[in-house]
Amino acid sequence: MIRDIGESVGNAVLDGVGRIAGRTQERRPLPTDVLESDDAYLAVFDAPAASAGDVQVRFSEDAVHVRIDRVRDHHEGFEMRAPGRGLTLDGQADLPDGARVDPEAATATLTSTGTLEVRVPKADEPDDEPVRTSTAGETDAERDAEGRERNVESAVEEIDDGDDTRTGTS
Repeated sequence: MIRDIGESVGNAVLDGVGRIAGRTQERRPLPTDVLESDDAYLAVFDAPAASAGDVQVRFSEDAVHVRIDRVRDHHEGFEMRAPGRGLTLDGQADLPDGARVDPEAATATLTSTGTLEVRVPKADEPDDEPVRTSTAGETDAERDAEGRERNVESAVEEIDDGDDTRTGTS
């Protein structure tokens, strides 16, 4: 009887610690690197145990946003003792101030090493920026909001389970 009580208490403690660890992981943003080349920005997110169907990528307000909704695999013959991994993970990579990008041409690749690489091409610099004329009563805030809405709706659609076979040194 005392052994059963001890086992029950031990299971409850493991379960509680696991749930706390999972919630902590879900509240922390995904670790991210932002790299820049002559023609693009590359946001690299940690995406542990994610598959292409788990990943959502979008662009808004000069940032790349990632959400990963993972599913725990069922292991035949095993019982969950400590559910410690977060299932919903979020991250954001802020692009440099003034970055001109083409979010509709962005691509995302889920690598075999557990990272998500989002490549956002730089937009061509316009030769002559057109002059926007406002309508009567239109405010600067309304014009700015119109530009942001286009970015929010721009989504990265291509997500591949890539075979990361690159070589080289960092």
